[in-house]
Amino acid sequence: MNILVVDGYNIIGAWETLKKAKAREIAEARDMLIGYMAEYQAYTGDRVIIVFDAYYVHGIASKRMDSKVEIIYTKEKETADECIERIVSDLKNVRDQVYVATSDYAEQRTIFGRGALRKSARELYLEWKESKREMQINIENHRQLTPQVKIPLDKETLEIFEKWRRGSR
Repeated sequence: MNILVVDGYNIIGAWETLKKAKAREIAEARDMLIGYMAEYQAYTGDRVIIVFDAYYVHGIASKRMDSKVEIIYTKEKETADECIERIVSDLKNVRDQVYVATSDYAEQRTIFGRGALRKSARELYLEWKESKREMQINIENHRQLTPQVKIPLDKETLEIFEKWRRGSR
């Protein structure tokens, strides 16, 4: 299984749409990122964990699920990097490949040392955009499929059956 650990505020600071949302309201940017990652998770089937540090959210550490995406808020005075490093150490095993999405060079070097691979903010953005494009294509292809009738019937007979199905005569 692939596991993607996302450095939440790093990605918010790197993606243009999220940067604009952050300028208005940080909670809006967080919610947008969570939504984007929920779409990504639904398409890829990967386990997705987003880590937000206590820099913007003060209080005790918390963890919650939102649309199959795990969201972790670190405890005060714990950075997202520290939390991500701990998560990578806990999750890295022979069966699972852990990726960390961050453009923080120092964090990338640290997670390499723990056996994880990195995705830059740009790489994640391009993968997310491609998954959205492919989902749209799949949806359009599905819409174009018409149910195949197993027994060929003329139009008049089909109309009679449709009236019966709707309960009118």
